[in-house]
Amino acid sequence: MAVGSQAFTAAPSAQAFVHSINPATGEVTARIDATPITALPDMFERARAAQRSWADRSVRERGRMLRKVRDVIFEARDEILEVVMRESGKPRVEAIFAELLLALDTADFLANRAPRWLRPERVPHHNLALKAKSGWLEFEPHGVVAIISPWNYPFSIPMLQVIAAVVAGNAVLLKPSELTPSTGALVGQLFERANFPANLVQVIQGGGDVGAALVDAAPDKVFFTGSVATGRRIAEACARKLIPSVLELGGKDAMIVLADADLDIASSAAVWGGFTNCGQACLSVERIYVEQPAAERFIDLCVEKTKKLRLGPASDPDAEIGPMIRLRQLEKVEEQLREAVARGAKTLVGGNRRPDLGPSFIEPAVVTNVDHSMQLMRDETFGPVIAIQRVASAGEAVALANDSPFALSASVWTRDSRRGRKIAGRLRAGSVMVNDVGSYYGICEAPHGGRGASGWGRSHSRFGLLEMVQVKYVDVDRLPRVAKSWWYGYTGELAASAGRFVESMFAPRWQRRFSALFGKQSARGVVFRHDRI
Repeated sequence: MAVGSQAFTAAPSAQAFVHSINPATGEVTARIDATPITALPDMFERARAAQRSWADRSVRERGRMLRKVRDVIFEARDEILEVVMRESGKPRVEAIFAELLLALDTADFLANRAPRWLRPERVPHHNLALKAKSGWLEFEPHGVVAIISPWNYPFSIPMLQVIAAVVAGNAVLLKPSELTPSTGALVGQLFERANFPANLVQVIQGGGDVGAALVDAAPDKVFFTGSVATGRRIAEACARKLIPSVLELGGKDAMIVLADADLDIASSAAVWGGFTNCGQACLSVERIYVEQPAAERFIDLCVEKTKKLRLGPASDPDAEIGPMIRLRQLEKVEEQLREAVARGAKTLVGGNRRPDLGPSFIEPAVVTNVDHSMQLMRDETFGPVIAIQRVASAGEAVALANDSPFALSASVWTRDSRRGRKIAGRLRAGSVMVNDVGSYYGICEAPHGGRGASGWGRSHSRFGLLEMVQVKYVDVDRLPRVAKSWWYGYTGELAASAGRFVESMFAPRWQRRFSALFGKQSARGVVFRHDRI
């Protein structure tokens, strides 16, 4: 995901303010104080104090507080939408579905599920020698976690992570992107309105230098969503201090369209999957591999549907494609398109700036005659471009889809769902959808994350919640007055008895197991010997 802080250095901050800019107009709509790096130690101290008392509350009580923040989000929904639309440029429909709905649903979901998922869990022991023990898993909060969030989904991504963090018992220091500071500030304010403890959720404003200082201050875990380059620097900084991390670094998502797919539905999905949020999504469809018999019809449908899309600012209720976040992002898209065309690609529609609409508008593009020698098929585009490559077979499509350092998400399109699942199993990706794209991100039960250049760790689902806790194993011996056979007091007789015990458990033939267990020199005595030191 080509998002997040634009830099990541530990240099002192010279930035006194961060500016909220409407990407549709270039207008500065708010000026927010940057957090002085010198303030971080005090913020950490206050966070740790708040976290200690918060962690003493039961998970059920913390879940009840999530319902309060859910209700606050609902009451503030129009305010949230206005801030998100003004600062990110996305259309209202996308702001509702991808920002507001996700936050509401996640708060409700974890309020109900976290008490069950985080309660102590009994661990049965299969080994006969250990049946006198009672094992438990306990889930403890990390403490103070740092969340560094991106600009492309400036409300839902940080809100979902903060919700999971606090219900697990953590305090949070949240640094939103410097490109969407107003939305980040609003996240913190909503927890205040829900009467969460003071200093439990604190928002830090600033650029990459502030993010670097935040990691350098040694939080108990770091959650970062952003670019590969910045993620690598964060991983290195965390490694030096042995701080665990979760990194979501984006994708180059592949869509495989088989010859038997419903091409009308698949083309609609490709157009939405490639252009939603102006293509500025880690789950954007960026590479499409379509079997040759279906290629011409599929391409024609994509072009036809792309031509019908309406560009405009978020203030236009009929707009479907908004602006890119900044001009420099648009220029990166143009650079990839130029390089691809120079290598033989063909732009069938789009790719032109629209200065009549604003400084950062570009027409969504459909590109063909592409191959993996082009940046457009290798590097994350993070803009409104779908690149379509014809393939001879599903096998070739899978090989090309897997030919990428990214491995976040993918999709397969076919009328044969069994075949779709089989192909999904061959794809190198954190998630694969059959006959849909991207929407799994809105499924609370579905884990989200990738591998390779897409990062590590998971968010959402029980797996995402478990990223917010330390797992502790607790063992209680039910025979506390009995010395254990493996304690000191070694003798040749004990070694022989232990050997017969192993034989009784694991010999390949049952007769040998029976003989070792019930023979003259039985192994039963090895478990409970009283002549230990």
